[in-house]
Amino acid sequence: MRSEISVTVDIVIFTLRESDLQVLLVKRKHAPFEGRWAIPGGYVNADESLEDAAARELFEETHVEDVHIEQLYTFGEPKRDPRGRVITVAYFALVPAPLAVEAGDDAADAQWKSVYRLPVMAFDHNQILDYALKRLRYKLEYSAVGFQLLTPEFTLSDLQQAYEIVLGEQLDKRNFRRRILQAAVIEPTGAHRAHEGRPARLYRFREDAVAEVKARRLFP
Repeated sequence: MRSEISVTVDIVIFTLRESDLQVLLVKRKHAPFEGRWAIPGGYVNADESLEDAAARELFEETHVEDVHIEQLYTFGEPKRDPRGRVITVAYFALVPAPLAVEAGDDAADAQWKSVYRLPVMAFDHNQILDYALKRLRYKLEYSAVGFQLLTPEFTLSDLQQAYEIVLGEQLDKRNFRRRILQAAVIEPTGAHRAHEGRPARLYRFREDAVAEVKARRLFP
């Protein structure tokens, strides 16, 4: 006899905020796990795609919309949800600046939380976030995904700080700058950012650049 299976979506959104890698979480308004923090998400309706369900749930719980998301992984342990057999498809997004969030009708609260200091989570959401962080670090090793966490124009110091926050380790400044420039994935904008001392040159990501070099090899 086959048991009924439900499908949900969960949306992991990372941003750099206050020199920290943070993730958007909601406080659950209803059982199960009422009062615990969770990744925004919910059930998929019979007449909608997974992507549409993810966008709808994100807006209903946080009032956030127009965020590009990509599929991360499917989690389907039999007892991950006390309500029954529930399979969740997790989605993943990076935003360059913290979005303004507001709890919708389906959540008691919505906040940005440090991925390195997570509260006790509902369901298996600690596991989902662990996987998402590993995927983000892995993507840094073969793509230019780190630029998605930055504003369109940035300094080399901004870029290095972004990589260090995500990787959780310090990188040699001289080596980082030499190799990121050799990789030819960024170009100067011609503008500078004024601050104490010498103005810092501003860069942007080259749209035609393909960064297929491992970041660990670029920035050991």
